[in-house]
Amino acid sequence: MSIISRLAGWIFKLPPAETYDIVVERDIKVAIPDGITMLADRYYPRKDGKRPLILVRSPYGRRLRGFLYGRLLAERGFQVLIQSCRGTFGSGDKLDPHRQERADGLATIEWMKTQDWFPGKFATFGASYLGHVQWAIAPDAGPELKAMVVMISCSDLGLHHHRSGSFTLEDALMWTYQGYRSQEQRLLSYLILRLIGRTPRKVKRAFQHLPLHDLDELTCGEKIDFWQNFIEHDSPDDEWWKPADHSEVVHDVVAPVLLVGGWYDIFLPWQLRDYRSLCEAGREPYLLIGPWTHIQGASSSIAMCEAIAWLRVRLLGDHSGLRPLPVRLFVMGANEWRDFPEWPPPGYQPQRWYLQSGGGLSPELSPESKPDCYRYDPADPTPAVGGPRLGRDSGPKDNRALEARPDVLIYTSAPLNKELEVIGPVRVELYAKSSLEHTDFFVRLCDVHPSGRSINICDDLVPVPSRPALEPDGCIHISFDLWPTAYQFCRGHRIRVQVSSGAHPRYVRNTGSGEPLATASKLLIAEQEVYHDPSHPSALVLLAAKEAHSVSAATPLEGNNTLSSNVGHPLR
Repeated sequence: MSIISRLAGWIFKLPPAETYDIVVERDIKVAIPDGITMLADRYYPRKDGKRPLILVRSPYGRRLRGFLYGRLLAERGFQVLIQSCRGTFGSGDKLDPHRQERADGLATIEWMKTQDWFPGKFATFGASYLGHVQWAIAPDAGPELKAMVVMISCSDLGLHHHRSGSFTLEDALMWTYQGYRSQEQRLLSYLILRLIGRTPRKVKRAFQHLPLHDLDELTCGEKIDFWQNFIEHDSPDDEWWKPADHSEVVHDVVAPVLLVGGWYDIFLPWQLRDYRSLCEAGREPYLLIGPWTHIQGASSSIAMCEAIAWLRVRLLGDHSGLRPLPVRLFVMGANEWRDFPEWPPPGYQPQRWYLQSGGGLSPELSPESKPDCYRYDPADPTPAVGGPRLGRDSGPKDNRALEARPDVLIYTSAPLNKELEVIGPVRVELYAKSSLEHTDFFVRLCDVHPSGRSINICDDLVPVPSRPALEPDGCIHISFDLWPTAYQFCRGHRIRVQVSSGAHPRYVRNTGSGEPLATASKLLIAEQEVYHDPSHPSALVLLAAKEAHSVSAATPLEGNNTLSSNVGHPLR
């Protein structure tokens, strides 16, 4: 195993190992007060079995994580306990995702304290679900909790699944399929499919099916309780989601926290909300955001090195690897790491880029113009291309084929005559109408290269409220945040904004009927209008470096939007 460990250490560029002589105790039984027995594996250096402890709780098995989080961390001076969550990989009872982790995690901590190898202090570590379980226990873990490493995760998973009222279909169904296939050999085959970029065929077919309450049977062959709960409790404010929401107690966490995120990660906006909650409570969290998708962020060598340095500071008193400034961001486009004192960084000012007639985008207000129109057909939903998604079809992609669709509007600036650096939240102000009461709008920011390649930077979708506040002329003013970013547009590139009404299957298609999420099947076509005149200044708001607008006014704007008259049906 030391050969493999040495190779992994070289691949991940980890700090040198203290020892390769690691003892592994498997299938340790952890008794939970309600009578359930949970299984755990313990890794520790043979010559010192009472080193500072790292707790990892996972629903994905103990063997693969045992190597990445167990052996590699134990070789660098820690002991590691990896526990399978309730209902997974030998731990008793039934999997009920997100809702049992607080009680089980706190019971595990109490059990740890009774073991003769417990050193009196510990840290928690992990990515995605393994990060969420840390938030579940952190406020009540006691003074023995000295550090947390939360990677590509957040404190409120219900808010992620029902983002602004729209359901993250792809994430939820893929996770359900993975949770159902919970045997080691099946999980391995699933991971292989994911690593080579393939979504299982039965899952891909299920994305096209309605109603949603059938999808567990189509993919797994039987009804899955947690899938049915996901779609029946279709609001993050539903009481059912309360056990999965730990956001209100983040400010009570006193253990030092390292947050690792990715610009194309599915949890980034909520992870930054957790960061702000800690800062507002007077804590001093460290933040690292790289150019990663969800899968990349969990396996990045930079993230692993940062995590080890953080743990060594908090558990071993070794400050040699701690960076002086708490926020480190990868600025895409410039392709370099930068350190800042806080998020959002100081020195960046709001800059408005207004949608224009003829498909233009400019820092100047548009003159009088007719709205642009498109038709959204849920029977042929606008597809998702790249962005913050699970799997290999995520991250930055060429959007030209997507932008050629008739149900996608694009607004493009003239070429920039100098670099434009944007770091921070990205906001949209959109004036629109629809022929339907129930509809969505999806907005995306892209970087158009001189070659014509249109690369997505950040985006998001927002459902229109069923009874929105209307402008005097019947328009609705929609204001919402896209994913945040750190990006430098290069000289000669163009800024582009896409407007559409879907990103399927990343978000569930809006059927337009207003039927319940679980049973909706009636498909209605929406006639959409986007306004961009002085009375309806639709715009993208960027936080840009303190520079003048860097657009060359002499270069003609480009766009493919068709001007049309009002379809006559405002949002109601």
